[in-house]
Amino acid sequence: MCIIICCFLVFFFIRPRKQSLKHDPSFQRDYQAFVQSLEIINKKEYEKYNHSFQRMKVVLSPFDPNTADSATFLRLGLPPWMAKNILKYRAKGGKFRKPEDFRKIYGLTDEQFAVLYPYITIHEEATKKDTVRILAQRDTTHLYPVKYTVGTKLEINTTDTAELKKIPGIGSGIAKMIIRYRQQLGGFYSIRQLDEIHLISANIAKWFTVNPTMINRIKINRLGLNRLNAHPYVNFYQAKVIVEHRRKHGIITNLQQLALYEEFCESDLERLKYYISFD
Repeated sequence: MCIIICCFLVFFFIRPRKQSLKHDPSFQRDYQAFVQSLEIINKKEYEKYNHSFQRMKVVLSPFDPNTADSATFLRLGLPPWMAKNILKYRAKGGKFRKPEDFRKIYGLTDEQFAVLYPYITIHEEATKKDTVRILAQRDTTHLYPVKYTVGTKLEINTTDTAELKKIPGIGSGIAKMIIRYRQQLGGFYSIRQLDEIHLISANIAKWFTVNPTMINRIKINRLGLNRLNAHPYVNFYQAKVIVEHRRKHGIITNLQQLALYEEFCESDLERLKYYISFD
């Protein structure tokens, strides 16, 4: 009983004291000052640890991957972890001896490399290892392809990888991308189609001519669903519409028959007209 009475007295006298602190002006001032100091500390810590993750404006400019710092790589649009990997590679003695070596960076996609390739500039001279290899070659003209002079024109639907690499700004990676996409399409009807694989067609259009008559057309009345869908300009649903239309209405004689379906818009039919054969 004595213990119960003591607890009751303690609770009765201490509780009003705690409640009175909440209404004490001095206590309120100290409490607000404490909260503001915590907010300032938290803001500084956030800026300290999150500064490297702030979005940077992408600025494409010439750079040497052997000397560029992390800020340069970030401005080029590379993520922080990739910039860190490049610096680690260089710290271990790794070097980029030619622009194509930059393609070996882990995580770098073909599209990213194609965009950065024209801006890669290697300033350092060849290492001793490279010098020995060059001297060992009897015909040094085959080590680096001779670039074409301004005014040279190539037919984009017939040229090969070796010829493409002779165009200034085009290396092995970009040349393979162009050839691979040409094979998927069946040929080009416009240089602007290179924009579809993230190349800047305006920068290299002066080196090419285009002959749309050399395009390999697809036989729309004979190919099955999978073969139709394999073309970059025909998705699965469009291929299915073509097959169903042939089954219900017979052969297709013109593309306007496909305009009745919502799966095809005007721009789809406009670019398909170069690749369709009604044989």
